[in-house]
Amino acid sequence: MKISENMPPQMSHGGHEIFDTQEILSGIIGMLDQYQMYAANIQDPELLEILNHQSSFMTHLYNTVLESFQTGQKPSDSTHVYNMTRSNNVVYGIQPGQPPSKPIQFTTDINDGGLSGYMLGQVKGLSSLMAMTALEMTNPVLRRVIADSVPNLIEMSYEVFLYQNKHGHYQVPQLNPQDMSQLLQSYAPAPEKPLN
Repeated sequence: MKISENMPPQMSHGGHEIFDTQEILSGIIGMLDQYQMYAANIQDPELLEILNHQSSFMTHLYNTVLESFQTGQKPSDSTHVYNMTRSNNVVYGIQPGQPPSKPIQFTTDINDGGLSGYMLGQVKGLSSLMAMTALEMTNPVLRRVIADSVPNLIEMSYEVFLYQNKHGHYQVPQLNPQDMSQLLQSYAPAPEKPLN
């Protein structure tokens, strides 16, 4: 048995953490590879701008995670904050008459709605993976790098959601005002007091 303070930083990883980090690094590579393929098919300049911004950010994140993983120490360049450039306006409601979704039959059927959906799925998957794995990482530096990345991936997911919502690919239904009001008022604040 060894205590972490007696181990060199590059060796202060548990076996489970090694596998989780490999999964994270492979996931980022997969996302970046997929983004390369999507770029050739995207028609909308706005979506292409989002893709390029996210790809650049994720390339930097990949290098930061890799350095922390290999050295076990603080990376030479810390994690950055992802800032989206879109407004936070959400369009509520369902547009009637939308055709039902179905799998594409030919690669020529790929469109910006589908591509933005693929982007959203990949970012959400990585966000969930990083949140789960950060909870059990033994190296404190790598744990912090991974944990700090989760809010950025949430922001990236939200950015793609907003794009999809704006273009009618992700509609947001609402409850009727009476039901919404009743549900919003169905909880009350808890008194804050010590347990003993």
